[in-house]
Amino acid sequence: MTIAGNYYQPTATDVWTGRIDGTEADTLRWHQWIRLVNLQAPLPPLLRGQQGVVLLGFACDEGVRRNKGRTGAAQGPMALRKACAGFPAHFNEGIQFLDGGNIVCTDNNLEAAQDALSEAVQHILAAGYLPIVLGGGHEITYGHARGIYRHLQQQGGMPQLGLINFDAHFDLRIPGDDGPNSGTSFWQLAQDCLQQTHPFRYLALGIQAHSNTAQLFRIAAETGVIYLPADAFHSQDRNTLRTAINACLEQVEHIYLTIDLDVFAAPFAPGVSATAFNGIMPGGVFMECFRIILQSGKVAGIDIAELNPALDIDNRTAKLGAALMFEVVMRQAR
Repeated sequence: MTIAGNYYQPTATDVWTGRIDGTEADTLRWHQWIRLVNLQAPLPPLLRGQQGVVLLGFACDEGVRRNKGRTGAAQGPMALRKACAGFPAHFNEGIQFLDGGNIVCTDNNLEAAQDALSEAVQHILAAGYLPIVLGGGHEITYGHARGIYRHLQQQGGMPQLGLINFDAHFDLRIPGDDGPNSGTSFWQLAQDCLQQTHPFRYLALGIQAHSNTAQLFRIAAETGVIYLPADAFHSQDRNTLRTAINACLEQVEHIYLTIDLDVFAAPFAPGVSATAFNGIMPGGVFMECFRIILQSGKVAGIDIAELNPALDIDNRTAKLGAALMFEVVMRQAR
């Protein structure tokens, strides 16, 4: 598969740097372990029993611009790489850990960039690797999830894919005159599923009533979306959250998981286009939910969306997104 060259850039060799404590296996950090690859070429074959992870940047915020948000998320992938470069490498030769470069959008052609992202995701999945996509605006969802759908279709049969979104917003907006944007991805996926007679299984977690119009709640009801509000992320409601997540997991064979960093409370995630003063806390109940999904073994792709480094404070948001990546990679390495 060939990824459109105008929308793909391999990662520069000087990106992954950091502290060095030694060269023995138990002293290594991510920047010493990760290998840079070009997705225009075949990925290294995985050995029997070996797990593989590919980091892929989506350096694009054209969807945010069209959505009249605060741009800057195109710099998110670089900030996330820097934030996780110094993580200790708590894994061994049982994992292939690769950086596959960036999908970029330098010409405002969001649709072409999303096509390139879909192609890259298909390429990664076909080689047996898990894509962790680093955003970038939440227009990342349409390209990423569509790539998973297409990969599953190539495997034969109807794609049994569930969509789980930690987000303050439904992202079910109907595209306007400017075309798709960062708030339309799940509406687009719903239309694709309708046209191709696939079930649209979407679980939204962390929804804020003051961040979604009545129309969006109506569309959610019409498309069969299951959602739980941000207020549910408290200990007294943890069973409600578990029940909803487990019900979603039981219905499908694969999960696309996306985390919009604006779901978190602003003190923990100031570096997003739309901050949430009363967003959810990133520890405790959230981590329990996050780990239930990871432990299912059904995650086919995951992304971190909406990091805007220009708006961040003390790299808090980047560090939060990087910590979530650490959880995913550690789970794969076990």
